[in-house]
Amino acid sequence: MNNSHPHTPEEGTDGEISSKNHRTVRVDLAERSYTVSIGAGLISKVGQLLTNLPGRKNTGRAVIITDSTVRQLYCADVMGSLQQAGFIADHIDFPAGEEHKNIRTYEVVMNALLSLEPPIDRKSIIIALGGGVVGDLAGFVAATALRGIDFVNVPTTLLADVDAAIGGKTGIDAPTGKNLIGAFHQPRAVIIDPTVLKTLPAGQMGNGLAECVKHGVIRNATLLDFIEENAEKIFSFDADILTELIARNVAIKSAVVAADEHEAGQRAHLNFGHTIGHAIEAAGGYGLVSHGQAVSLGMVAACHIARNRNLIDEQAIERLATILKKLSLPTRFADLPPLPEEVHDVGHLQDFIARDKKASLGRPRFILPAGQLGKVEIFDDVSEEEIKQAIMALMK
Repeated sequence: MNNSHPHTPEEGTDGEISSKNHRTVRVDLAERSYTVSIGAGLISKVGQLLTNLPGRKNTGRAVIITDSTVRQLYCADVMGSLQQAGFIADHIDFPAGEEHKNIRTYEVVMNALLSLEPPIDRKSIIIALGGGVVGDLAGFVAATALRGIDFVNVPTTLLADVDAAIGGKTGIDAPTGKNLIGAFHQPRAVIIDPTVLKTLPAGQMGNGLAECVKHGVIRNATLLDFIEENAEKIFSFDADILTELIARNVAIKSAVVAADEHEAGQRAHLNFGHTIGHAIEAAGGYGLVSHGQAVSLGMVAACHIARNRNLIDEQAIERLATILKKLSLPTRFADLPPLPEEVHDVGHLQDFIARDKKASLGRPRFILPAGQLGKVEIFDDVSEEEIKQAIMALMK
């Protein structure tokens, strides 16, 4: 941790300190500030890291909340580290999959948590071990159990590493849309081990890579260059490249969150590609089209809106499309397996867009590139016709 590593000013403003193999990024939120630790082997050091948290010297009770897949892979490692550090450790799991991030699963997990013996108290801590679904649901359980207890994110997917685990958004899905029930509840720490990505199912890296591309478009175009130049090493799970990729993205995400914790302003930039993307996900019943695929299509659609408004030129769209294709992410519906008609039905998608949680009086909020990739602005005046044209462009 004594070797310096060069970063652009944007990547270094959030307390990122470095060695080649272990990086930390500070999310600066005054009394709610916390550190994101990134490094190979950290999955087996969770207990040790938690004992170093301010106010956690008396270890007490720790409860891992995970899903049925991750439980078999990493729960024993984390349980062992917690017990070795002196915690009374338990675990609760639920069926894996976005379709289980709902009020029914929340109720089952919460009842299991409150039924533990000895009972949890407000000094207990929850460890969210898994991908974005686990982090969202376990974080929401932590936010609401006993009116709020501490939790730590230990993400196991690239999507959670670079996005979902950072920023304190917790929640569950409703039948009318994603993440419509939830709360802002910041973790006490985030612990990321890039080596666990090797166990991801085929195609899952794309979910996180779509968010990495998003970060480049909204904040730092040099990240796009890094992704394109290192795509092969990313897919071969090169630990050093993955540590660098995750650290760069966490630095961007943490800077945005620190500037706007509750999404009153620029944090909305993180929704680039998500307005139409979430509609595509919802129309597919959460699971038919993956998050990364949906966001990829949503980013391309947003760029079409921006180009039609003369905010960017055709070359910007082509640049984005080139990077997405290199990552095996779709740029049009034809890049996906055949889908039910409702997934790309314009009217059906517009219904979901109007119910987006960031809409105001049914008017959706769009984040659009402005002038170049690497800079975006917020627009609340995108018309139904503009949205229709953008979705139609995905069908060509």
